Amino acid sequence: MATYANLNLQDTASPLMEQLMYFHDNTMFIIIMILTTVGYLMTSLILNKTIDRHVLDGQYLEILWTILPAIVLIFVAMPSLRILYLIDETENPLLSIKTIGHQWYWSYEYSDFNQVEFDSYMIAQNDSNTFNIRLLEVDNRTTIPMNTLTRILITSEDVLHSWTIPSIGIKADATPGRMNQASFWFNRPGVFYGQCSEICGANHSFMPIVMESTSTNDFIKWMKNMT
Repeated sequence: MATYANLNLQDTASPLMEQLMYFHDNTMFIIIMILTTVGYLMTSLILNKTIDRHVLDGQYLEILWTILPAIVLIFVAMPSLRILYLIDETENPLLSIKTIGHQWYWSYEYSDFNQVEFDSYMIAQNDSNTFNIRLLEVDNRTTIPMNTLTRILITSEDVLHSWTIPSIGIKADATPGRMNQASFWFNRPGVFYGQCSEICGANHSFMPIVMESTSTNDFIKWMKNMT
């Protein structure tokens, strides 16, 4: 199906993204009801040749369409505030990773292991294989064990960047001289893609993010190879 006809989000890979998708569906349902109701009322008023004076000047009608939007906003705001608190929730992570944005690539440091750090560059189109996704594959993937609470520390060496992976619902700015953090965990194995979401220069669109969620045993094997 064409991308312009796709109204859904990416398949979720974390509990946080599941909550964001639930909120998206709930809000879209409310918006569609509002659009349908308001559209019907406006069409009725336009096609109606006789205008009721209670519509032009009605105290009870004014009260009604003041209270109803307030109630609708409550049903939108409360789930939104809940998700904001879930995003900012910080527990004791089992794994910590530091990522640094550069013009124009990402570097990663595994803080819990000695001498495990690497740069992650986008694979040029001429060097990519047929199974690689164009402009999204990197030479060094960031591997993480699934079902493991992970904290990622995000900063930048030069200009503003933004570390983003839509499938896990994480988007955090990489700011020079400042350390941002986010917590997440993958609930299924797979390879998940993201990109820098802050316009950071000429090659802004050429610094992708690739994370691979694996089993704990495969992660240990990968870590032994890295050390």
